[in-house]
Amino acid sequence: MTWSFTLGRLLGSELRVHVTFFLLLAWVGFAAYSDGGLAAAIENVVFVLALFACVVAHEFGHALMARRYGILTPDITLLPIGGLARLERMPEKPLQEVMVALAGPAVNVVIWAVLMIIGAGMPLEALARIDSTDLDFLSRLALVNLFLAVFNMIPAFPMDGGRVFRALLCLTMDRVTATRTAAFAGQFVAFLLGFAGLSSGNPVLVLIALFVFIAANAESQDVAMRAVARRLLARDAMITSFEALSPQDSLNTAAQAVIHTTQHEFPVLDGTGALLGFVTRARLFAALAGDHPLSDPATSIMDEDIPQVRLTTGLETVLDALHKGAPAVAVCAESGQMLGYITRENVGELMVIRGR
Repeated sequence: MTWSFTLGRLLGSELRVHVTFFLLLAWVGFAAYSDGGLAAAIENVVFVLALFACVVAHEFGHALMARRYGILTPDITLLPIGGLARLERMPEKPLQEVMVALAGPAVNVVIWAVLMIIGAGMPLEALARIDSTDLDFLSRLALVNLFLAVFNMIPAFPMDGGRVFRALLCLTMDRVTATRTAAFAGQFVAFLLGFAGLSSGNPVLVLIALFVFIAANAESQDVAMRAVARRLLARDAMITSFEALSPQDSLNTAAQAVIHTTQHEFPVLDGTGALLGFVTRARLFAALAGDHPLSDPATSIMDEDIPQVRLTTGLETVLDALHKGAPAVAVCAESGQMLGYITRENVGELMVIRGR
């Protein structure tokens, strides 16, 4: 999630917000100000903030339930179309996946119930005008929470209902087939949302449709990739022909290596062949754009937090390390000498070659 920054930590997870979220606030405030003046703008912006507080609670519902099964949630990011809790992995036992998926909508139902108890009203005709400002603040918030709970239970990826659907399908078929079925359902829903958005001129629906379509496809690919990865080892995917840097090499040497090779990552090895870290093309370009002298040592921009595995480590373990943000995973001998390394790109190429 580039273009996002941290607000702080809450209940063990980093709470982040994407910069486009502020564009949403600005758009809501401007539209309300144009129609009803400053008071309307303030009320609508506060309502959006309250709504997204409920979205954060929804995502923490997933995170706290996942923690019961030993799954951590490194961060939760607020986007204009909702929240995204990045779990380290999804539970593969059907009952656990159902519980994690249902925890989010359950939070919205609890919020709705509390709001109703403290005075929110929700006449039946309000269901047809969820975006109406005629309703009072609490009633609108209660109605939106009920809508979020129901909408998220649509049995299609990446909604929570899609995960419940996949978990139920896993009772009668393998996980890859179940995921593909739920992902297809998600893409069908995305098509309907996109059509509705284009027909009504609603750009938010179109944006949600694109997100649902892409996320459903990504989930299907990830599960299929992991199914293949379980049968492979690190040695099956590692890059063994590469150009390395030494601790004495400068940024200029690294820049020349970028020009003369197709590598995006360059391991920095000591005299014994042990890994010290990686210099990535992205870090090198950022350093050069920041007017760093070409004579500076390449180690000054080196990423030292590189996971190391053995030749016989399962490839799924490597995928987990890459998923946490490492630019590469080094494959090392017991003596510490680096034998090769693995990146997201060459794992993807391996999957294509293996006939995914």
